[in-house]
Amino acid sequence: MQQLNTSIIGNRQIPKNVDEFFEGAKEFRNLMMMYNCAIKEVTTKFDVLNDDMAVRYKRNPIEVVKSRIKNPESIVKKLIRRNLPVTLNSVSEHLNDVAGVRVICSFVDDIYRVRDIFLKQDDVTLIEEKDYIKKPKENGYRSYHMIVEVPVFFADEKVPIRVEVQFRTIAMDFWASLEHQMKYKKEISNEQEVIKRLRECAEIIAQTDLEMQRINDMINEP
Repeated sequence: MQQLNTSIIGNRQIPKNVDEFFEGAKEFRNLMMMYNCAIKEVTTKFDVLNDDMAVRYKRNPIEVVKSRIKNPESIVKKLIRRNLPVTLNSVSEHLNDVAGVRVICSFVDDIYRVRDIFLKQDDVTLIEEKDYIKKPKENGYRSYHMIVEVPVFFADEKVPIRVEVQFRTIAMDFWASLEHQMKYKKEISNEQEVIKRLRECAEIIAQTDLEMQRINDMINEP
């Protein structure tokens, strides 16, 4: 798709060619629809896995599956930040996290177990992965990230679409959600102290995850 020809009026972009604008908007909606369908494919896979493992192992390893589509403003900002053209082709070629799925598990071991079973499916292709559980970020953030590609079947074509999948325990998700809300809500005068205390909380939560895993292992010893 050609980049829209626009002029800037205040904070708004007004297209010189209105027909081009509406055609671009239609194509953008279609692209977002395709990402939303990819999310449905991935979330359905996790729902099926959870049901199957509940029967096999008498418990659900997945507590909840969440999903989101990156909003247009975030997409544009990310393209600009990477010095990429703001076009639909650029979105599909260069951004791997437009469609996102978050899988919240009860225990750390569940994350790796569900991850391994999920990747054994022959229509799931692993593109890249980052393990922030074994190697946390500097601020204490823990999560397991991967980019996968799944085929989505439409009326007249099959399209491979990339989805970012994040695995967290309940405790990891609690920390990450609150950290994001507090840190990015407004300017922080005592930022370094906040960063330090958040990192300390992340360590406490990580130790709690480990202890809960040990307790669960003790309860379920053969």
